[in-house]
Parts: sequence; C-alpha cells; structure tokens
Amino acid sequence: MTYADYLHVDQLLGLQRPRSEPEEHDELLFIVAHQAYELWFKLLLHELDKVKGDFAANRLYPAISTFKRLRTIMKVAVEQVDIVETLTPMSFNSFRSRLESSSGFQSAQFREMEFALGFKRADMMKYHPPGEPATERLLSRLNEPSVMDAFYLFLQQNGATIPEAILARDRTLPTAPDDTVQEGILKLYKTEPNFEILFELMTDFDEGFQEWRYRHIKLVERTIGNKQGTGGSLGVEFLKRSLFAPVFPDLWGIRHRL
Repeated sequence: MTYADYLHVDQLLGLQRPRSEPEEHDELLFIVAHQAYELWFKLLLHELDKVKGDFAANRLYPAISTFKRLRTIMKVAVEQVDIVETLTPMSFNSFRSRLESSSGFQSAQFREMEFALGFKRADMMKYHPPGEPATERLLSRLNEPSVMDAFYLFLQQNGATIPEAILARDRTLPTAPDDTVQEGILKLYKTEPNFEILFELMTDFDEGFQEWRYRHIKLVERTIGNKQGTGGSLGVEFLKRSLFAPVFPDLWGIRHRL
C-alpha cells in the first residue's frame, strides 16, 4: 500500500477534464475549486450526521468536538472563495459556454446540507432529476429529522421544554424560531458553562454558513453581474433570497438577552 494507492491519486487527478478547445488556462482552476467544494460538502454531511447522533444520545462533549470541526471546515470553505475570485469576468466567459446546462445551483450535496441543517424547501426538488442516486439522497434528507430536530431532543433531555407541536411537526418543513425553545436555551446558557461553549460553536458555524452564502453571492455578482445563471438558475437575485437566513434561529433570537 502506498500513499497514491490509499488516496487513489491517479484516479483523482484524472477527474479534471476541461472542455474548452483549445483549453482555456483558467478552466482548470474552476474545475478544481468546485470539485474541492464537493469534497468539503461530503465531509460536512458526514460530520452533521455524527452530531445528530451525538444530540440524540445526549453526548455533550462529542457534540462540542464535532462543531469545532464543522466550524473549521466552514472557515476553509469561505476562504476558498478567495481563490475562485482570481477569475475575472473575461476569463470566466472564455469557457462559460462549455458549462452548457450545468450549474452550481444543481449541487445536490449543498442542498443536502441545507436540508440536513433544517433549511428545507421541498420546491427545490424540482431542479433535480427524479430517480438519480443524488436525488434519492436529497429526498431522504428532506424527509428525515434534521440537526435541529436532534437538537430539540438534546435540549429536552437536559431540562428544556420543547412544545409537542415542534416534536410532532412535518419533517419536510423548515425550522422556525420558537419562544419556548429560546427560554430553554437561555436557561442552559446561564446555568451550564459547557452548554454555553456548545451554543457559541453552533453560532460560529451558523455565522460561517451565512458568510459563505454572502461570499458566494458576491463572487457570482462580480463574475456575471445580473445575467441569468447557467443551467437555467436565476442567478444573483435567487441567491439573495436565502442570504442571512440562520440555520439555528433560536440561538440568534436570544442574543439580546445574554
């Protein structure tokens, strides 16, 4: 077993296949950056599944450790935008037509991540072809409990009151802030220092997720302006609809009371 064998390096390096002829210099950067994002998304989903298990089993310290990792991965994802921003509008347009009907809007893993966190929008399923493995995974994420659903159970196990309407709600609906949940979080914040660590790490991750949305929007805006996105996506205006939408709204809802 060698380093290359273990990591399948030869196969990995064979996956970057620019479509421009003759090859445009900057197309390789575009491909590598987006393939790297898909790998980070895969790892984020892996860690989000772990933290759901941590919450369900009432494991505080593993949840803290996992959110430290999630926060750090998200910071790397945000920083990676700096590399993509070295593409000028002219350099991107030199190969943009080669994307044809493909678009980052079609990233099933990013949509999976939104659903896993509780930011569920069933109408987004229409942009993913039925029957494909990625679409089936996304549909499963839409119907299964999210990280927030597991978080409610965790809070309940630690003395917080969670309304029955939340525990029995339709899992395909997005997370919404709740005053009773916020009261439970606030009590734990003020009485349990270790819970404060967890809540701050979750807020850090949430802030990083919002920052990634903002950086992505500005990246698209500076590259294509108000043009329609590739693959029939609605471009910048569509992306702005979810800008600054928190994935853990109850943690933000109590900031003024701490």
